[in-house]
Amino acid sequence: MSGLFRSIAHRPADGGRTLPDEGRLAPFDRATGWIGSAPLTPEALRGRVVLVDFWTYTCVNWLRTLPYLRAWNAKYADAGLTIVGVHTPEFGFEHDVANVTAHARALGVEYPVALDADYGVWDDFANRYWPALYLADAAGRIRYHHFGEGEYAMTEMVIQQLLADAGAPDTGPDLVAVEPRGLEVAADWSTLRSPESYLGYGQSSGFVSEDADLYDRAHVYAGHERLRLNEWDLTGDWTVSRHAAVVNEGGGRISFAFQARDVNLVVAPSASGSAIPVRVTLDGRPPGRAHGTDVDDDGRGVIDSPGTYQLIRQPDAVAERVVGIEFPEAGAAAYCMTFG
Repeated sequence: MSGLFRSIAHRPADGGRTLPDEGRLAPFDRATGWIGSAPLTPEALRGRVVLVDFWTYTCVNWLRTLPYLRAWNAKYADAGLTIVGVHTPEFGFEHDVANVTAHARALGVEYPVALDADYGVWDDFANRYWPALYLADAAGRIRYHHFGEGEYAMTEMVIQQLLADAGAPDTGPDLVAVEPRGLEVAADWSTLRSPESYLGYGQSSGFVSEDADLYDRAHVYAGHERLRLNEWDLTGDWTVSRHAAVVNEGGGRISFAFQARDVNLVVAPSASGSAIPVRVTLDGRPPGRAHGTDVDDDGRGVIDSPGTYQLIRQPDAVAERVVGIEFPEAGAAAYCMTFG
C-alpha cells in the first residue's frame, strides 16, 4: 500500500534510475499553449541541459517536489539548465489556462511551462505519472528519469554532472537547501497510513454509502456513525458524479477516518467567482493547533478558487482520527482527499 501514496500520484511508484542513454528528448509541438515562454523545441534547447517536469497544480506529490525545482532553476539556469514544466491536467478545472497561470504565478513557477491539455506531450514522452522528471543532456539525449517524490540529491548530482559534461562552469559539489512550507512540506511517512482517495465514483474507494443506483443524481445521505480506517461517508444532500461529489444544499458533510499528519482536499466552487465557506472538525471538535494552512483554529475557511486546500496539520502525536468537512452552503465540488 505504501507505494501507492508515498511518493507518486495516482499510480504505483517506480524509483528513478540512471541509464547511459534512454532515448531522445521528445518534442513539445503538441502543447496547447505556453506560459512564460515562446514555444520551445528540442533543437532550440540543444547545448543546454533540459529538465522536463510533468505536473498538475493540484497534485500534492508534485507540490512537495516544487521547492527543489525552484531552487534548481535559481542555482543552475545561468550555468546551462532549462526546466520545462509540462502541465498535464487531471481535473476539468485544470484545463482552464487562467487557473493554471494564476497558480503558477502564486507558486513561484518562473521557468517555462508547456500547457498539455490534450495529453499530446504526455503521450510523446510515454509518460504515466505525476510528478515525473526527465533529464536530457546537451545533445538532447535523456539520461535520467524519476517518477514521484524523492531522490532529490541523486537528481541534483545528475544535473551537476550533465552540466559539467556540457562544459559549464564548475557549480561546486554543494546541493541546494530548501525550506518548504504548507502543502510543500514532505509527508510524515512514518505515520502515514491513508492513501489518496477520490470522491467521484470513477475512481472512488472506501465510500461506505456507495450505491451505483444513486450515481449522477441528488440524494440525501444519512451518514454512518462509525467509520473504520480509510472509510468515508457523506451526510446531507449530494450528487456523486464520475469526477466529484457536489453538495446540493447547505449542511452537507464529508467524514473520513484517517491516519496522517496532514489532510488535504481538492475542491472547487461549482460557480466561477463564488466563495464557499467550509468548517473542519477533528473527532467532532474544532482542530485548534491542528488546523491546516487554509483554515483557522476553529476550522473555518473559504473555498474561493479550484485547488488543493490543507485542512489539517497535526503538531502532536498522530493516531487514527476522523476529519469532518462541512459546507454550510451549497456549491462546492469535492474531488479528492490526500494525506501527508
